Amino acid sequence: MTARPAVGAVLPQAEARSGGAAAVRRFAVEVERLGFDHLLAFDHVLGADSGSRPDWDGYYDHTVPFLEPFVLFAYLGAVTGLEMVSDILVLPQRQTAVVAKQAATVDVLLDGRLRLGVGIGWNKVEYDSLGVDFGTRARRFEEQIALMRRLWAEPSVHHEGPFDRIDRAGIAPRPARGTIPVWIGCGDAPTALERVGRLADGWIPHPALGDGARLAAAWRTVREAAERAGRDPDAIGLQGQVRLRETGGPDDTDVHVERWIRHGATHIGLNTLEAGLAWPDGHLEALRTVAARWPTGTR
Repeated sequence: MTARPAVGAVLPQAEARSGGAAAVRRFAVEVERLGFDHLLAFDHVLGADSGSRPDWDGYYDHTVPFLEPFVLFAYLGAVTGLEMVSDILVLPQRQTAVVAKQAATVDVLLDGRLRLGVGIGWNKVEYDSLGVDFGTRARRFEEQIALMRRLWAEPSVHHEGPFDRIDRAGIAPRPARGTIPVWIGCGDAPTALERVGRLADGWIPHPALGDGARLAAAWRTVREAAERAGRDPDAIGLQGQVRLRETGGPDDTDVHVERWIRHGATHIGLNTLEAGLAWPDGHLEALRTVAARWPTGTR
């Protein structure tokens, strides 16, 4: 019998424009009370000023709020027992050792409740503003994942690579479990899927892939890449996402959840963004409806 996946909720912070810390805390506490397992949070350091760019077609701009994930996770992890998941942290535009240190600190303080979702991102304006070469982000990304894992596992690291250099140094404290799960978020570009199969502990598919044939084909590619790399494909997690704005009501939401289960999802996140809901009460009411129909308790 297939195990039921862990069920989480996306923090709809792009719509969290009122209520401050109390509203964010209330959302997370209620998500846990409803029986959800994990909380996912999106990431951007900077948003491009779309008003000065008539041709801007990015997903977000400078008016959309994003709370810094590690600060957010430390805050919410102190008032809930939820697993905290970055969905996704744009890794190559950050210093590798700093991310490893931040992630290790949060993981230690949360007793191992961090899942680090990472990706290469899409916003060149953000990269340029942070002083990082947008064109090398994929190559830098692969080096970073390997280096972070060494910093979490080894007391002292010597590394000389194309993008990072560490001369016999280490971080402390390190995660008690010796590592932090690294999940890669991406679409279905062949090189990206191959990277997931070869390197990642799990895959966070881009929502544009949906939950049908396109997703199924991409997941097969990930699993085949894992086998070629000598890895067990069944050990790679799959984070599904059900966007409530795209469902026709509770019954249709159930259909999408079941599709993810058939694909083999180990985790499913419910996303209430862009569904015309008031923050935070409307979002929480939608999650209550789902929780009442589908068992969410997994811990």
